[in-house]
Amino acid sequence: MASRTTSGGQVAEGGTRERLRAVGLRATAPRVAVLDWLSSNPHSTAEQVAGAVRRDIGSVSTQAVYDVLHACTAAGLLRRIEPAGHPARFESRTADNHHHLVCRDCGRTEDVDCVHGSAPCLTPSTTAGYSVDEAEIVFWGYCPDCRSAEQ
Repeated sequence: MASRTTSGGQVAEGGTRERLRAVGLRATAPRVAVLDWLSSNPHSTAEQVAGAVRRDIGSVSTQAVYDVLHACTAAGLLRRIEPAGHPARFESRTADNHHHLVCRDCGRTEDVDCVHGSAPCLTPSTTAGYSVDEAEIVFWGYCPDCRSAEQ
């Protein structure tokens, strides 16, 4: 798969345009820039994505970035995670069963692979008639930087 370097110095996957088209979305410059940024900067907030996209392609409204994030999430190209008390974060790792580790202080987020490998990796005590196909787990704690700053 070919890659290119964006004006912001990020290496972009050559298949980004094809991935967008495969899910029925036009390959616009903002969509490509958002997906390219998130492929190498997972767990970014919408504000972080908007700033990076502006550095890469120039003027783009915050609303346009939110629209791209929403469309790409709805199409399954992005995953939105919403840690309690922190802004929503977005990542392009969508096709596997993984969870997250979130810092209670700064919100830093890391991926944690599921120890059982297949979804759902936990079985609820009751399903109340639901057909359970996924478990979303957030592990909370303090990242090394925040622990060091407190000492």
